[in-house]
Amino acid sequence: MRNVALVTGGTRGIGLGVAQSLAEGGFDLVLCGMREAAAVDDTLQGLRKLGAEVLYVRCNVAEPGDRAAMLTTIRSHYGRLNVLVNNAGIAPRQRLDILEATEASFEEVMRTNLQGPYFLTQAVARWMVEQEAANPAWRGSIINVSSISATVASPSRGEYCLSKAGVSMATQLWAVRLGEFDIPVYEVRPGVIATDMTAGVKEKYDKLISEGLCVQKRWGTPADVGRAVAALAAGGFLYSTGQVIMVDGGLTLPRL
Repeated sequence: MRNVALVTGGTRGIGLGVAQSLAEGGFDLVLCGMREAAAVDDTLQGLRKLGAEVLYVRCNVAEPGDRAAMLTTIRSHYGRLNVLVNNAGIAPRQRLDILEATEASFEEVMRTNLQGPYFLTQAVARWMVEQEAANPAWRGSIINVSSISATVASPSRGEYCLSKAGVSMATQLWAVRLGEFDIPVYEVRPGVIATDMTAGVKEKYDKLISEGLCVQKRWGTPADVGRAVAALAAGGFLYSTGQVIMVDGGLTLPRL
């Protein structure tokens, strides 16, 4: 019986890179997103060609009802869940200086990037504890995809930075709480990754990367993040709960 991984926001960008690596690693998948199933059918078929069974569920992780309905669907379809990858996230609709930013934007970003994943983790963690109690051989993990913005300040998108800093602390909190059940919790912290979210600032970062922003002078890719997540999900770092895995090409290394 293959292990099952839930990847939120798993049909595009970093989430798709994660899903592809997990499928290649022998996982069956649950992907959630906001689009109609027909709009992601080609993506799902591509993952199935990698050998994975793939279930797609429409879900806004910011909405409690959507999260509950998704987990009910997963229980009905698979009856098990081994890995949760909290990847879904949004940028502010407008990059505004923190002197001008709005509460509406703050609330929207926080609900999607921090509050939703936090309470999805709570619900999944309860189910994971239940699964382990029923089957001592069961193994699982929780992996949070954050951002270098957890520690690198960008005053033009303060709400995003704060949401990712919160995800980083949530990783530590869940790692401590779930330690007694031997369920590791990790944070994967990407740097500048080539996705549709960063397409609007491509010219800016092309220049910065060429000038040495990163030690490795290239953009990161969704596959770079996917490989890191898959390594954690496969159980290669069982004694490293609560730790941060950097996938930033050395961007945040202190340098002289």
